[in-house]
Amino acid sequence: MDGISLEYEGHEAYMMRRMRELEEEEYQKMVAKGEIDADDYSAIINKVLGLANEDVEGLHESEQSYGNSWKQRGGVGAFMMLARKWDRLEKQVADWNYDVFQTAFEDSREEGVIDDIRDLRRYLFLVEAEIRMQQTLRTGLYSPVGESPDNGQLELEVG
Repeated sequence: MDGISLEYEGHEAYMMRRMRELEEEEYQKMVAKGEIDADDYSAIINKVLGLANEDVEGLHESEQSYGNSWKQRGGVGAFMMLARKWDRLEKQVADWNYDVFQTAFEDSREEGVIDDIRDLRRYLFLVEAEIRMQQTLRTGLYSPVGESPDNGQLELEVG
């Protein structure tokens, strides 16, 4: 085999690749059938939408057990929690030359790198939501009718 290099693709990597291909195939079939038109989202944005919905459900479930513990030490604590998640992610991808896609293919366990990516994304959602809620309350642009925008859970420090 002069000049030909064959790379072995493990079973898990093969299955992940095929799942992505099938998702794209299904999306293209929907486009061909006219079930999706030019005004609809692309396949990747549809995937993001699904992930966002999963995150909302996952955050809701976690909140039932942990409440607002992620922010109990204030903004510095919230930042350090994000930093710890990033540190875990960085440690895992270092073994694969910082290629997050290759890392995910090689470690496709549910508790692997994808779990840390999911956790970081969800914590980022929480932090951004908290920031936006605090900005809304501080600027007075929110005019509550009934409940507060945070359902009474926001501990606003003005100073």
